[in-house]
Amino acid sequence: MKSPILQTRRCFIQRTSLLAGAIASTSLNNVFGQSTIADRNVRVNNMEVFTVSVTDRTNWIIVRLTGSNGVTGLGEGSLGRRTELNELNQFYRLVEGESAFDVQQYRQRAWQLASSGDRALATAFSAIEQALWDLIAKSLQVPFYDLAGGILHDSLPVYANINRATSNRRPEGFADNAERAVADGFKSIKAAPFDGFPSLDSPLQEVQAARQLGVNCIYAMRDRVGDDIEIKIDAHSFFDTQMSIDVAHELEAANLSWYEEPVSPTQTENTKTIREAISQVLAGGEFLFGMEGFRPLCEQRAVDIIMPDIKHCGGMWEAFKISALAEIFNVLVSPHNPSGPVSTAASVALCAALPNFEILEYQWGEQSWRSSLIEPVEQFVNGNIEVSDQPGFGINLNQRVLEDHRI
Repeated sequence: MKSPILQTRRCFIQRTSLLAGAIASTSLNNVFGQSTIADRNVRVNNMEVFTVSVTDRTNWIIVRLTGSNGVTGLGEGSLGRRTELNELNQFYRLVEGESAFDVQQYRQRAWQLASSGDRALATAFSAIEQALWDLIAKSLQVPFYDLAGGILHDSLPVYANINRATSNRRPEGFADNAERAVADGFKSIKAAPFDGFPSLDSPLQEVQAARQLGVNCIYAMRDRVGDDIEIKIDAHSFFDTQMSIDVAHELEAANLSWYEEPVSPTQTENTKTIREAISQVLAGGEFLFGMEGFRPLCEQRAVDIIMPDIKHCGGMWEAFKISALAEIFNVLVSPHNPSGPVSTAASVALCAALPNFEILEYQWGEQSWRSSLIEPVEQFVNGNIEVSDQPGFGINLNQRVLEDHRI
């Protein structure tokens, strides 16, 4: 006789699989049920790509699609130091001359290429998809979140990622920038003090020195900002399973609000082993693609928080589906967003409609002119950002500032 517990578990898995399948097959025609024939006559007739020089570590790649009605839609395809993303051209050919409203057709026609495992292709696909949604919502004169079920949050908590702005990689350098971010009103900060970690087969003394330096940087931040500020640490998958657990135990007194990707999130079993062995909240998934990429982490509850990035995960609609999948398994969502103001605005518009949203990432301290690249300017108050009620993602580019800083 089968165990009642096993039967219950099997029924639960069947139900959740059916729900995930329903999410995946949702037709966008239902979303646009109220749109008119005139609305659907909006054709995509132009693409512009702008690369904005930020720092020696960062460039922002911005896509602007123009519809036959003169309305424009924005997307971001930033990919580290890259100054170009020529992969955009092959995806643009799939939407050129087509109705801006046929997002589902674009997704189906491009999915095989976008999901091939090439991050540049995934990013280009996602940027075009973002811009289509912004163009659609602006054409309908509604915020994006109205196309995703409506607003749930009118203000979103944000954490300041201080990592790229921290050139002094010693404890005092991280502590100084942590203090500055807190002075700017942020109640939560993130850093990656283990960047540059040697390979684990390096001499033991070298590995131990790098480990100790990272730990010292974390405690220096905690000492500087006090106990009321959240500190998140990204380990960028430098460790193995046992080192991940050992470092987490060493950091317990630092009272981290989360511990991110000590091993690659594709190592689902190892990630789950770490989660079950530590006291910290575990987060991860910043470069995974699609629902299928996130499914193992969610189904096995290998992490507490997933981090889909709209620039890399398949765009807005896929991020919404990923979040719905996570909700089934009581996993929270905190979008990865070490990005420019276009990605931030799009992420805000998405997060406003997510019931399992936790907190949004903000790339702090890179350039003083960042906020003025868009109109209206980007604003954070007491570590929060207000959700815009304007059409689309609620922003347009400031052409003057763009021209001053584009490559």
